[in-house]
Amino acid sequence: MVLDHPWCQVRQDEIELPNGKIIDDYFVSIKPDVAMILPITNNREIIFVRQYRHAVGEFFLELPAGDFDPTKESAELAAIRELREETGYIYQEFIKIGTLYDKPSKDTNQIHLFLAENVSKVGEQQLDITEEIEVVLIPVESVLDKIAQGEISVAGTIAAIFLGLNFMNY
Repeated sequence: MVLDHPWCQVRQDEIELPNGKIIDDYFVSIKPDVAMILPITNNREIIFVRQYRHAVGEFFLELPAGDFDPTKESAELAAIRELREETGYIYQEFIKIGTLYDKPSKDTNQIHLFLAENVSKVGEQQLDITEEIEVVLIPVESVLDKIAQGEISVAGTIAAIFLGLNFMNY
């Protein structure tokens, strides 16, 4: 481990490529798994969260999601928790639609994707002190245009939308 901080862990590996070449400074980012949920209301609206992402200095529309420790919580429970905390909504129907690797060349984590239908608001957001999140509802029919226009541009969110809409035959 070359960096072991609660917010960032980096490991330096020595690897041998198939051609025999040795790379002694291959850096791997140790990241927690992520649970992400595609929540759709009875009115056929997808619930997004708009939040600032410091690495690129911009605000993004994303699906509710969050890190979790699989030794302490399942991906399913993490997705349900994140939906409730970030949006104030809960689900009636819930299904796993996929598991993706975020960036397997350098990162260790997976993104666990879920679809929740018939979600409804039950309360206010329960945000962490580091979170400032705006809830945005977008009609299902408008989402693909927003992706094409670059208004929705986060890879995991886009993957979950396509998988979820395909699963629902929209």
